[in-house]
Amino acid sequence: MATSNLYPAESLKSFAVALLEAAGAPPDNAAVVAEALIEADSEGLPSHGLLHLPMYLARIAGGSVDPRATGAVVVDQGARLTIDAGNGLGQVIAETACGIAIARAEAHGLALVAVRNAFHFGAAGRFARRIALAGQIGIVMANTRPMLPAPGGMEAVVGNNPLAIAVPTEGEPVVLDFAMSAGAMGKIRLAAGKGEQIPEGWAQTAEGLPTRDALEALKGSLLPAAGAKGFGLALMIDLIAGGLSGGGMGEAVQPLYGDMARPYDSANLFLAIRIEGLRPPAEFAAATSGLTDRIRASRVTAGAAPVRVPGDRAAQARSRFSGHCPLARETLDALRSHAGLLGVAVPEALVAT
Repeated sequence: MATSNLYPAESLKSFAVALLEAAGAPPDNAAVVAEALIEADSEGLPSHGLLHLPMYLARIAGGSVDPRATGAVVVDQGARLTIDAGNGLGQVIAETACGIAIARAEAHGLALVAVRNAFHFGAAGRFARRIALAGQIGIVMANTRPMLPAPGGMEAVVGNNPLAIAVPTEGEPVVLDFAMSAGAMGKIRLAAGKGEQIPEGWAQTAEGLPTRDALEALKGSLLPAAGAKGFGLALMIDLIAGGLSGGGMGEAVQPLYGDMARPYDSANLFLAIRIEGLRPPAEFAAATSGLTDRIRASRVTAGAAPVRVPGDRAAQARSRFSGHCPLARETLDALRSHAGLLGVAVPEALVAT
């Protein structure tokens, strides 16, 4: 069974940056990607963390990801814009989109930035939170290759499309971040690598039969959370993000771990809403804090842990792992292998573990 160890976050960041730079990424782009992946691991989201870096490196080598791209605005209507990502590293383009959305929302009251020709950007919540930390409401969504069947179907027809909503408070923003499947594909990949079973209701085989076998799940399809509700949300994200951006939808979006030479062709959408003008921001933050504090203080059933609101678990993990990052041994071994291929030195803190 695989185990996770704690490593110095700065050592992991310098290692990830060195790998990306060796693959052709400029220092600024490499730093953005490394920080985002390590943040996901530090928040207890290994399915969105450094687990993906070997695949990023393989896609750069295969030519389907341009590590130097920063995105180009191709439609500009003030509060509504479209960015062509040019198959750039997803976190880099998402940072660009967030920055534009925040600035335009300040000018226009709200802003929508659609992105086409996009690549995997990790956790959507990171970018919704970035907007909320600027004092605005942030909504972020993206589509993926088809992974979910319609209710009663056995063929994957829509992606496991993530949606994140972040709302400012007097402290940490409330950050809701979820994909539409009962279980994340990244978690199934982790389970397959460890030889572990997955929970019931997460996936079905290629023949449409329920399975707890992670390897069979990878050959089949994920099941939507809450049945028709999860499927319906996933479909709407595909229609909105893909439709507004002019980017890939449905089967046009490629498997992340498929042909490394074929662009992913995802679509993203970033929405920023300015609070000022509708309500004084301090008054809004006091109201949101009042409700969330009331929820946290609510009574729990016997033996249950204290109540949390969306974003609490990630914030608690960031505090608990301050300066360090949990990482599975298999993930670190994969990064070391790429270091050998790219001629990158492994930091001393990551060598003898």
